[in-house]
Amino acid sequence: MTKYIALAAFAGFLLPLQALVNARASAVFGSPFWPTLVNFIGGLVILVPLITFLRLPAPTLELAGRVPVYAWFSGVVGVIFVAQAAYTIPQLGAAGMISLAVAGQMFGSMLFDHFGILQDPDPISLQKALGAMFLIAGTWLILRPGS
Repeated sequence: MTKYIALAAFAGFLLPLQALVNARASAVFGSPFWPTLVNFIGGLVILVPLITFLRLPAPTLELAGRVPVYAWFSGVVGVIFVAQAAYTIPQLGAAGMISLAVAGQMFGSMLFDHFGILQDPDPISLQKALGAMFLIAGTWLILRPGS
């Protein structure tokens, strides 16, 4: 379990860096969309050698055909996140943008879990609701004027 916690925390640690780099590039390009494209091209440049190095077999057309249609559009969410980060960081700062993104993720996750969206339902408990309220309080403290 520890390795999963560490990996998730490390990935979360890197998100503001990615967003800050894209925000800086956005200021140069004058739009958040060119840095978003650069971001995804960079990901492709890393993934192709990684898949080759790990010797992962290419999926068959039959296997690819079993993937639900909506799964082929999950990259849209990545584009929205990366582009919004490049656009909003200059106004909110990295901590503000990330705190709002995490709050949005938490509420989305709780609703998707509660209603069993693409998985078995996991109802919202009092403990989860309290955790979410603390998260909102922390976001407010980060974003409030004069902070």
